[in-house]
Amino acid sequence: MDNSETWTETYNRLKSSSRDSMSADTLATYATAAYLTGRDEESFDLMDRAHRAYLDKQDRSRALRCIFWLGLMLMNNGEMARSSGWLSRGMKLLESAPREAPSEKGLFLIPKALETLSRGLPKKARDLFSQAAGIGEKCKDNDLLALGQLGKGQALIHSGAIKSGGKLFDELLVVVDAGEVYPIVSGIVYCAVIETCRKVWDIRRAQVWTAALTKWCSAQPDIVPFKGQCMARRGEILQLQGDWHRALREVDSACILLARYRSGAAGEAYYRKGELYRLLGSYKEAESCFGQSANWGRKPQPGLALLRLAQGKTETATTSIQTALRETHDSYTRMELLPAAIDIWVAGESLQEANEGLKELRDGIGRVDAPLLKAQAAYASGLVRFAEGNLQDALEHLNEALNHIHVGSLPYLYARVRELKGRAYLEVEDRENCTLELSGARWVYEQLRAKPDLERIQPVLHKTREHPTRRLTLRELQVLRLIASGMTNKSAARELFISERTVDRHVSNIFDKLGVSSRVAATVVAIKHKLIDAPG
Repeated sequence: MDNSETWTETYNRLKSSSRDSMSADTLATYATAAYLTGRDEESFDLMDRAHRAYLDKQDRSRALRCIFWLGLMLMNNGEMARSSGWLSRGMKLLESAPREAPSEKGLFLIPKALETLSRGLPKKARDLFSQAAGIGEKCKDNDLLALGQLGKGQALIHSGAIKSGGKLFDELLVVVDAGEVYPIVSGIVYCAVIETCRKVWDIRRAQVWTAALTKWCSAQPDIVPFKGQCMARRGEILQLQGDWHRALREVDSACILLARYRSGAAGEAYYRKGELYRLLGSYKEAESCFGQSANWGRKPQPGLALLRLAQGKTETATTSIQTALRETHDSYTRMELLPAAIDIWVAGESLQEANEGLKELRDGIGRVDAPLLKAQAAYASGLVRFAEGNLQDALEHLNEALNHIHVGSLPYLYARVRELKGRAYLEVEDRENCTLELSGARWVYEQLRAKPDLERIQPVLHKTREHPTRRLTLRELQVLRLIASGMTNKSAARELFISERTVDRHVSNIFDKLGVSSRVAATVVAIKHKLIDAPG
């Protein structure tokens, strides 16, 4: 491919030529361009032609590589039977040319390692991935090295060595960001790392990789296979950051794109869209999206159960979440369900089940060092103790939750914690602290436009008191937190998925509202009024 061309331009140029007169190399490039622009079946046919052309030239090494890419593309599309058939064909060809194709021998270790990992044998899989990465390093094959490092990191995380796996991912990001690998490998690595990090609640690392994937997709706007996944994950991060309406636009675009190309990732995109509609109070739209999620093979839990709870159907919600837990055996996925289950059990006054779920959730934290999960577990503990009438313990757990989060990073959970604190203070007739906490929670709900939460909190909040944060918007608070930590405007823009010019405008507004003229002064005022945490 000419570096000045887009993939669409490469595809159109090659499409105008006769396939019969194309070289094997040209057919392989044509196949790549077709796949990256969303023409899957045409790509598979072209890669098959390329492999046959290489065989005609007695170039078994490159023929094997074509077979491997074909198997990998089919695997990425969820066509496991066809993928397995091609990879088996490649293994047979490899057996007849072991010395001619050392790199390809390493490549064909990757599907074997993936199958081993899927059978719950992470240590054995790690050995296979390490062997593949070693061959890649020896042969100076960056594609093989990247796939081996990716698999090794995944295997380490599956075996519980989350920090070690994360460090491997950090090293891998340098290689992939430098553009030193085949574009299909880049897309697979970006998406696989994000999914793996999200599975173990490593939101910070998932955010870094999502930003890198966004940059990669932006540089190649005509790429189709990985763009939808990028939009869906970016939407989830924007949701966590509190930019719900922008998140909704992202996941809506992801749904359209992924459904058009019949990607299985559409299920996750529709689920995220349903979650946002649920939080915004658009229950009819949420229910429709959860149904679409199920149609695409993604179980719509815990969102659907929480929707039923919000609709006042507590018994239905309880049955729904208990079924989801009963059918889920993966410990990380269960930790995704348990915070919602505890909410539902408490609402249904099933405190024994809530305590059992709480114990499982807290036990799981020992395996995962994740602030979000710790905050959720602490909030759930406070909720259960509050329901039991143990208000002092409830407040201690809620303060623990606030130690793991702040308004700028996880605003919705922050508001939920402060609302529950306000309700606890109300029970002990501490009306001043009750009003402060509920006012702070209401301010965040207003910023998020969380209609159901505002409707719930209004009757409890009898009087309001102006809170310092009411002078700044939620986005301005997020920018303030980042620049106070030493970030440049450019870095803050990348963190929040906004332009540097937008950050400049927010910084100017922050200075005006706080009556200061420097970052240092803004930081001092913010710490004094507890808008952000003191450094160190």
